[in-house]
Amino acid sequence: MIFELSEEQKMIRDAARDFAEIELKPGVIERDENQTFPVEQVKKLGELGFLGMMVDPKYNGSGLDSISYVLAMEEFSKIDASASVVVSVNNSLVCFGLEKYGSEDQKEKYLKPLAAGEVIGAFCLSEPEAGSDATSQRTIAEDKGDYYLLNGTKNWITNGNSASIYLVIAQTHPEKGSKGINVLIVEKGMEGFSIGPKENKMGIRGSDTHSLLFNDVKIPKSNRIGDDGFGFKFAMQTLDGGRIGIAAQALGIASGAYELALNYAKERKAFGKPIAELQAISFKLADMATDIEAARLLVMKAAWLKDQKLPYAKYASMAKLKASEVAMKTTIEAVQIHGGYGFVKEYHVERLMRDAKVTQIYEGTSEIQRLVIAREILK
Repeated sequence: MIFELSEEQKMIRDAARDFAEIELKPGVIERDENQTFPVEQVKKLGELGFLGMMVDPKYNGSGLDSISYVLAMEEFSKIDASASVVVSVNNSLVCFGLEKYGSEDQKEKYLKPLAAGEVIGAFCLSEPEAGSDATSQRTIAEDKGDYYLLNGTKNWITNGNSASIYLVIAQTHPEKGSKGINVLIVEKGMEGFSIGPKENKMGIRGSDTHSLLFNDVKIPKSNRIGDDGFGFKFAMQTLDGGRIGIAAQALGIASGAYELALNYAKERKAFGKPIAELQAISFKLADMATDIEAARLLVMKAAWLKDQKLPYAKYASMAKLKASEVAMKTTIEAVQIHGGYGFVKEYHVERLMRDAKVTQIYEGTSEIQRLVIAREILK
């Protein structure tokens, strides 16, 4: 087994690290405080090719592997998880779904501008009463012959107001259950499509999370991805890749908190020496480093399996479960090591702790990941 990164992968990691320090770090506290979407930063991410990292260059993508993607996600997330979740959704959910399952016309019209970073996308599955239970879709896409008539509500949608292209999961044939669900491409500005107020969240506050409302929205049949009834399979396949992205985000949040805590512990003195030399603190740092490395190996294995076109659902869920738990544990300890300073915004760790919690919730809760893992190991 080879654990060494390629030169190209190292270059991508270093470029992402530089971008995070130079472009994301300035103003990150203010964006969090004011719930400001990182418009300029996301635009630059697009220009540098980070919003279509794994897309084939013929569709304006960067043509990189999943390992490079998770390396970049970790670096962005160390500094600004609100920006990194935009990268995750656009890459793992929207671009991936369109490239793998979309028609050539859909790729030309929608994937190319998404991969080029000219616009961003949103993945619309969750509903007020259908979050983790994707089979219970109450958003209806009624078949009207040449078009679908879309009605319903989606909530907790990342990029809800900033996106231009939305992949919406909706029920067409309720009597068929999961086999009656479709996925439709909806464009911002379509008549009957409106966006609800921005959610006031505990963490990733710079990310814009909204409810979406569909009232008799006419969607051309040409905007359906795949065959009639393919929507549920589309959602499940796409979420597997999405979990790798969120696992990488959680890993980055944990790594960022650990690095801050380590540096602070080396500089802060108590009882005549740096607190890092106190056993109580050094043991915390040792546990943090070990947990992060374990999570990193799971994330990398899931990404490697995906690149090898091998089954990766189990490891994607394992990676997300482990990394999100490590993110929560590590950020709490980072605040503790900082003491009173950890409770102050300017030291960043309190924000990372708030951001960490959502990684245990979206792309399927920790409980859902355990269900997926159990299903896989019991096959």
